[in-house]
Amino acid sequence: MPRLNAAIDRSRALPLLAIAIGMTLVVGTALGFEYIGGYIPCALCLKQRLPYYIGIPVMLLAALSARLGGPALLTRTLALAGGLLMVYGACLGIYHAGVEWAWWEGPADCSAAIGGSIDAGNLLSDLNAKKPPSCTEAALRVLGLSFAGWNVVASVILAAPSLRISYSR
Repeated sequence: MPRLNAAIDRSRALPLLAIAIGMTLVVGTALGFEYIGGYIPCALCLKQRLPYYIGIPVMLLAALSARLGGPALLTRTLALAGGLLMVYGACLGIYHAGVEWAWWEGPADCSAAIGGSIDAGNLLSDLNAKKPPSCTEAALRVLGLSFAGWNVVASVILAAPSLRISYSR
């Protein structure tokens, strides 16, 4: 029977890779808005990226395990971990969206880490020139959803197949 499990898991390699690519596109889009669009992320925005930063390598390992015919338990466990990371990401997005809509209070230390010059001579002028955004204000809304709201949508879309793969036989 181990051969059957290995064959089934090999067929999961491509969907697992697609999920990792999806995660990369989501966090890449956030980074693009930051670096190309000039949006400075708030503290909650930065926290919402952590599940992606952890989830991408986890899902790549799951895809590799599936492709190489690794133990089904390993592949399923990695897929489950990736799915749970996306569920956590969705929860962070819901929390952040609620803060933006003033449904509940945000964290007291809601300010962003400011990117800028590494040159010590320009550091003070960079700090004075850039004001970190508040977690309570959406930088942009598209179809009524802020970045946090769209993160919820993306996280749920990525969590569903990850969890399905982790529980399927």
